[in-house]
Amino acid sequence: MRYVHTMIRVRDLEESIDFWCNKVGLTEIRRKEVPEGKFTLVFLAAPKDEATANETMAPELELTYNWDSDETYETGRSWGHLAYRVDDIYAMCQKLMDAGVTINRPPRDGRMAFFKSPDNISVELIQEGAALPEREPWASMENSGSW
Repeated sequence: MRYVHTMIRVRDLEESIDFWCNKVGLTEIRRKEVPEGKFTLVFLAAPKDEATANETMAPELELTYNWDSDETYETGRSWGHLAYRVDDIYAMCQKLMDAGVTINRPPRDGRMAFFKSPDNISVELIQEGAALPEREPWASMENSGSW
């Protein structure tokens, strides 16, 4: 058995591609348009998984866009979050903030942070290896909203 992907439904495909690829840094691996079903599937991989995504089926994020739906997708209580390891949690959080993304739980401990996608998907960032030394402005930054 091998874990393949997590699917999330998105309301606006272009906004979601901009968020996940341009702001978060994932890469589009493949796309499948299904006219008879009126939906599009877009598969994304993290940079360190990109080279082997098609060969090894590294875990991917699948964005599902239903063409004619005006449904607002709600998050159930059984759902938690997506998580990604990053080389430098402070640099990644700064990159996201510079792109207009709110950091809901700042990396005060140099180890963990949370933010949300345009579709209210909670995302955790985890520092690769040992926690980074605490530093400002992160150490004193307050939480914002839920995460």
